[in-house]
Amino acid sequence: MKTWLDKWEPEDNEFWQNTGSAIAWKTLTITTLSLILSFASWFMMSVIAVKLPGLGFAFSKDELFWLVAIPGLAAGFLRIIHTFILPIFGTRHVVAWATLIKLIPVVGIGFAVMDTSTPFWVFAVLAFTCGFGGGDFSSYMPSTSLFFPKRLKGTALGIQAGIGNFGVSLAQFVTPLILGVSLYGASAVFTSIDAKEALSVFQTVESTKQKDVFSALEPQVQTALLSSVKPAVLDSVKATIGTTDNATLFVALPAKAKAKVMANANPKLAEKIMNQLSPDTKAVVNKSIYIQSAAFWYVPFLIILSIISWFYLRSIPMHSSIKEQMDIFGNKHTWYCTITYVMTFGTFAGLSAAFPLMIKFLYGDFPNAPDPLVYAFYGPLIGSASRVAFGFVADKVGGAILTTLTGVGIIGGAIVLITQGLVAPTSLDQFPMFVGVIFLMFFFTGVGNAGTFRQYPIIFADNQRQAAGVIGWTAAIAAFGPFIFSKLIGGNLTFNGTVNQFFIGLILFCIFATIINWWFYNRKGCEKPS
Repeated sequence: MKTWLDKWEPEDNEFWQNTGSAIAWKTLTITTLSLILSFASWFMMSVIAVKLPGLGFAFSKDELFWLVAIPGLAAGFLRIIHTFILPIFGTRHVVAWATLIKLIPVVGIGFAVMDTSTPFWVFAVLAFTCGFGGGDFSSYMPSTSLFFPKRLKGTALGIQAGIGNFGVSLAQFVTPLILGVSLYGASAVFTSIDAKEALSVFQTVESTKQKDVFSALEPQVQTALLSSVKPAVLDSVKATIGTTDNATLFVALPAKAKAKVMANANPKLAEKIMNQLSPDTKAVVNKSIYIQSAAFWYVPFLIILSIISWFYLRSIPMHSSIKEQMDIFGNKHTWYCTITYVMTFGTFAGLSAAFPLMIKFLYGDFPNAPDPLVYAFYGPLIGSASRVAFGFVADKVGGAILTTLTGVGIIGGAIVLITQGLVAPTSLDQFPMFVGVIFLMFFFTGVGNAGTFRQYPIIFADNQRQAAGVIGWTAAIAAFGPFIFSKLIGGNLTFNGTVNQFFIGLILFCIFATIINWWFYNRKGCEKPS
């Protein structure tokens, strides 16, 4: 079967109307559908990780954030590879095989989650393979850029990237729905702790019994449980009672603090403790779920799309070696564009990965705590929708002004998160504002993603091959966003109990990126107005 087209001249109106338009839009449709699954499988671990402790997996907070971070690390490296393979193998081969290979993480994770003895390193390897989906963007988007004439590039890239980004929301939306559906294998018991009911137990159960139950735990388990108590609270209790004995310290804690300890503990461990304290407690909530279904549902769609890609896609005759493609790194604008795209897409992808665990660990220990998966998918959905909508706007007003507005929006959102105490909460009453600000930041990332992808073909208008390469390269570096966000946010939560320091860093970086964009691409008399 023929892979390469004989010619491709999208700027020739006659060729475009008679031949090019139909091929380009067909290619955009197929690659966009595949990209949806790419993003969904890339962020699959971010929603599954939230459920692992409740199933009996004894992974620490840091390990859970590692599982969420690793796909971003893998995607960044794989996007670098994808940046250079399109001119070598062509759209047809790249898309078909990239779609098929994603069966490895979805099948592997599906089986891994059914066995609570599966070691962490296996999950880490599978998390890395989730990065297969993240890598695709750096070949799919350059392909689309080459298929369309200049006047439609912003629209086409906005549609593909925006709709493709819906895959993040798809993973986070489908997961809670599919957990009750049996696709393969037996159900598992998911355990959670109701903080309000746990508080009631500690208010009514005698101190001597609490001490007996806590004393029976292994010393390292006792220490781990107490580590979730705010240092100021723990130090105050130590000073008051004059002892460092773990069991005595635990009993002396305020009832609310002890309830939070249970809410933050591994649910299976907390279940054991709560049942010993009060056999009839309502603090322990158990329900049956099919966690493997969150992975297995991808399988038929991946197979179908890989077949469609193989038989219906063709490749543009633009062959280029890796050595020839390296010329993008000699252009200073490659690096400026990389910085601005890290600000826009890096923030979108980073927040998408870390948002569920942020909800869990910032607000999860309050009574009537919110379910992270109820809210998580809305953020990527908003960011994806604004990217689609503003792709058309970018074609009309230019992309640079949108990128500048994005920087201002992210900076403003981060300032509100810090100054209003939303990432160091003291009450569940702060949660609606926290979610609202995060949603607003997602909105601006979508606006910026539309703007940047309108800018790049114009900035590199004298060499469209370079433009395609830069799109791939910037996407590759920005794909490290989930890794950077997850590790830094997780580290901040572990050591400080808040993520204020992370968002201060985000503010400083976005100021830097916004100034670069404004100076070179947005201000009056700038070097590359776009």
